[in-house]
Amino acid sequence: MALTLEERVAITELIAMHGHLCDSGELDRLEEVFTVDVTYDVTDFGQEPLRGVAACAAAGRALGDLNPVGHHVTNVVLTEQDGGRVRALSKGIGVNADGTTASVTYEDVVVRLDQGWRISHRRVRAHRAPLGG
Repeated sequence: MALTLEERVAITELIAMHGHLCDSGELDRLEEVFTVDVTYDVTDFGQEPLRGVAACAAAGRALGDLNPVGHHVTNVVLTEQDGGRVRALSKGIGVNADGTTASVTYEDVVVRLDQGWRISHRRVRAHRAPLGG
């Protein structure tokens, strides 16, 4: 069954909400975006994957002033998968306090729970060279 327009909007807003919660320091609300047992894969940054929403919140707090002041997400592409899952690709732009920026790709698996859509797995891929180099 094809995703409805309403489902596409809900998933896109879900992906956008991550940045709003992080930028406002509302890390205790990350369960509104992620499943409780989310895997947040940051191995591309030389770190172990984070397991669980509490670990994601703790990692954000531990970064403190090294967190971006702005998380911006664009270019959301949704693809249905088996089992009611949705693959979501999006681009993230991080703006740091000193004005520098960085670009990533978010590779998400989104699932529907009783509470609505949530990200159950996120891989963050850093972009360090043009053309995927």
